[in-house]
This record gives sequence, structure tokens and C-alpha cells, in this order.
Amino acid sequence: MVSICLEYVFERANKIYIYCSHEEGFISNDFFYDINGKIVERHKLNDALINEESNVNFSYDTSVDRQKAVVRIINENIKEMIKLCKEYERDMPTEMKLIYDVKSGSFKAEYQYDLVYTNDDIKTADHIAEEWFEEIKNNNL
Repeated sequence: MVSICLEYVFERANKIYIYCSHEEGFISNDFFYDINGKIVERHKLNDALINEESNVNFSYDTSVDRQKAVVRIINENIKEMIKLCKEYERDMPTEMKLIYDVKSGSFKAEYQYDLVYTNDDIKTADHIAEEWFEEIKNNNL
């Protein structure tokens, strides 16, 4: 998951944030970045560029096709994790919040095993992912 998100951003980010969800048979994911100290969603990477001379001709390719490819790969990774958990008779997390610090190489993960949104009449995995994005963004101000 980290590798494909790193590839998507051309290895030009401070941190990668990956949200994964698996509840009641539904799989979902999202990812966003810290670039130049600015927390940005995957489709807004170019908003974080600093106009340095070395970066004048650089822009991120945030095309829908590239975003869909990353989402598809992360979903396949989640499916593989589900298989492994079944094979080794382990509980599959319902939620994973992954943070990879590109510069230091450190990795942090938070796991949830209780239902997060399926018992909520309004919230979906997308709502939870967006809430996490806003939390990280607000803590970065």
C-alpha cells in the first residue's frame, strides 16, 4: 500500500496517510499526503507545490485513471489481508489508519476491530476517511 502511494506521488512527499476499511463485506480506502508541510488530498497534490526553481516544470499527475489504479491496488491488498487473516484464524481489522514518514522511513499504524460506520444511519467509510483527513489537516496548522 505504501509503495503504490509513494509511486503515485513520485516519492515527493513528507508523509503518506492511508485509510483502509473492511466492514460487513464492504472494502474501502482513501489516501492523502503531507507535501511541503501542507496536508492535501490525492487530487490536490499540485496545490502543495512550492515554486522553487528546481520544481518549475514539475507537476503531479493526479488523473482519475491514476487515482483509480491506486485505489484498486490498495483494495486488492486489503483482500489479500482478509485471506491471510482467515488462513491464520486471526481477526481482520475493520479499520486501519496507516502513516508512513517518507524521510525517516518510520511507519505507524492504528487498528480498529469494532464496527466504525456500518451501525451508523448516516456515516459511510468515506465520511470516516474525510474526518481523519480533516483531523490531520487541523492538527497540522
